[in-house]
Amino acid sequence: LKVADLERALGFYCGVLGFELMQRYGSEAAFISAGGYHHHIGLNTWESKGGHPPASGTTGLFHTAILYPTRAALADALHRVISAGIPLDGASDHGVSEALYLRDPDENGVELYHDRPQSAWPRNADGSLAMFTRRLDVEDLLRAREV
Repeated sequence: LKVADLERALGFYCGVLGFELMQRYGSEAAFISAGGYHHHIGLNTWESKGGHPPASGTTGLFHTAILYPTRAALADALHRVISAGIPLDGASDHGVSEALYLRDPDENGVELYHDRPQSAWPRNADGSLAMFTRRLDVEDLLRAREV
């Protein structure tokens, strides 16, 4: 992921979202992980140091989706996002998952989500998925935090 400022990006992805720094390449790149894997995301400034987000109407990544293992873990992430003063672009209940939408410091779209168990997924009469988009009750989600 190209970023303008590596330290700022690490503050967001590690400090707010909860990733772990696995390895750095000086001040230009870093690899971060969830759960000790060698890396899930590579952050770098090789072609973007001090750069600006792409203008509206250009191609690129719409958002990256980050799966949290439990509802409580997603609630903890939401609490850190709110505490950091980062606004949400949206919060949706999709039936199969609960999702939060926001922007990283470089204006990249980020989705934080937790999947419900498959046994709880909404289904049509023929057994196919019946996903939907409804407003997520973020206050109810915050009550799921592991304190």
